[in-house]
Amino acid sequence: MTKIITITTLFICSLLSAQTQFEQGMGKAFGLWKEGKNAEASAMFERIAAAEKTSYLPNYYVALINTTSAFSEKDKTKIDLLLTKAQDALDVEFIKDQNNAELYAMQALIYTAWVVADPMTNGMKYSAKVMEAYAKGKAIDPNNPRIVFGEADYQIGGAKWSGVDTKPLCAQVDKAIELFATFKPETPFSPKWGLERALETQKNCKK
Repeated sequence: MTKIITITTLFICSLLSAQTQFEQGMGKAFGLWKEGKNAEASAMFERIAAAEKTSYLPNYYVALINTTSAFSEKDKTKIDLLLTKAQDALDVEFIKDQNNAELYAMQALIYTAWVVADPMTNGMKYSAKVMEAYAKGKAIDPNNPRIVFGEADYQIGGAKWSGVDTKPLCAQVDKAIELFATFKPETPFSPKWGLERALETQKNCKK
């Protein structure tokens, strides 16, 4: 009986220790990202993903960091490397779970980054994929603010070429902002980004 209690106690302690290491690692990675050390933060998330395979979040943030970095990068070779790394990380999580709206929001963002990097070359190639990713995400979680906003924002961005009426799209931006206010992340590390960009787009809608 004593042996069973000891083994059980050790098992629980090891679980708590593993959880603490995960939380500490995630916190450190977020700290690096906040400091603008994108490459270091991405590498840290990669190491966490290698050790913690049950959570989609480390690879998700590898994808997010590299994609957001690509938006501000001008060198096409570097953009290709950043977005390839982002896609590879996301693909790992899609193999495990194809029923996560956040992954589809992230996929749409990667495709959007390709379009922004080279609209003439990539616009036709990726625009339909962007909308398809948002549609899949919306089917899973129609009230995910990143899905609702991202879909509307992408179409607003292309309206000057497509001639689409932006009023209904701006209404979706308003809806997304309401959803951001009530959205509850599953964990302290779950995605909660997007509100600042949505508020900026809302301002532009009112001009």
